Amino acid sequence: MAKRDYYEVLGVSKDASEDDIKKAYRKLARQYHPDVNKNDKDAAEKFKEINEAYEVLKDPEKRARYDQFGHAGVGQGNFDAGNFGGFGDFGDFGNFGGEFFGDIFENFFGGGFGGTRRHGPVRGADVLYDMEISLEEAATGIEKEIQVSRMEKCEKCHGTGAKPGTHPTTCPLCGGTGQVKNVQNTAFGRFVNITTCNRCGGRGTIVEAPCPNCHGSGQVRANRKIKVKVPAGVDTGSRLRISGEGEPGERGGPPGDLYVVIRVKPHKLFTRHGDDLIYEAHISFVQAALGDEIEIPTLEGKIKLKIPEGTQPGTNFRLKAKGIPHIKGYGRGDMHVRVNVVIPERLNEKQKEILRKFADISGEELKGPSKGFFGKMKDAFGV
Repeated sequence: MAKRDYYEVLGVSKDASEDDIKKAYRKLARQYHPDVNKNDKDAAEKFKEINEAYEVLKDPEKRARYDQFGHAGVGQGNFDAGNFGGFGDFGDFGNFGGEFFGDIFENFFGGGFGGTRRHGPVRGADVLYDMEISLEEAATGIEKEIQVSRMEKCEKCHGTGAKPGTHPTTCPLCGGTGQVKNVQNTAFGRFVNITTCNRCGGRGTIVEAPCPNCHGSGQVRANRKIKVKVPAGVDTGSRLRISGEGEPGERGGPPGDLYVVIRVKPHKLFTRHGDDLIYEAHISFVQAALGDEIEIPTLEGKIKLKIPEGTQPGTNFRLKAKGIPHIKGYGRGDMHVRVNVVIPERLNEKQKEILRKFADISGEELKGPSKGFFGKMKDAFGV
């Protein structure tokens, strides 16, 4: 079977530059690599053809001979897939490490081919703490001391994990690196697999005589008291970040942070909406009709509120800046006093008579409920 033109294989023109040839090769190599096309039986042959074309066209001397004599100028003696490092039909992969495998393995494994994975310092985990406060505390701000359970450096061994008087020793398996390298020779080249040392757990040291207090971990769980400043204006769901008060880091890494999650308890008098407060005021129908002055509770104490005559049920009075302070910026919310007119459930006869006269003066004709048999008997006998 006749060989295809190498320029046609790479999809470039005969006057293509070295960069153009290289770019075309890298694109096709990614596309037809056998590991990417495991279900495509023709991918290996296509990949071999691409490598063969690139081996010739990337070399100025071979390319010149190919341009002058064609495939005869770079005959089988010059490109024998079986003679390239013993890797069968896939060519000399060892020559492509810098141009091809670096990109392939970066796409597949997120790092360079044969690169070193460093087990450096690891930041500690963050800690969450739920704090419940009152509405008054949310309005004024408060400083509270909380107790957080977290891991602390063992005081007996000073965090080394070794029994007092002894010291950790260098791990004999990894030599103190915390990593173990496994080298494998495959059809695609030499693979260096780097894993965490299972003898020392990546620490690089081992403890022959563990500390009896922390059992060799170097850390113990303890309760730590921390003062937290809660700013005015917080609401349920607000989170306060206390830097460096979380779990300790590993291998010299920084500690995590403490996040205090706020929950504001419901209030018996006020309902909160954002930074505004709502208060339900109950007045009699006489107060609503004639007007009055009533006392209203606020977060700072009681104040007087004038109820104008003729106030209707559900009327809302706004008390400016009597709500919750704005946590971001100056000022504070308002208080809204919602009036509920209370109708008495039981009236004595004198009260009823006064209301009947009021209805008569107002031109209202009242049709009360029927007195029934026993009511009529009481009227007949004057009972």
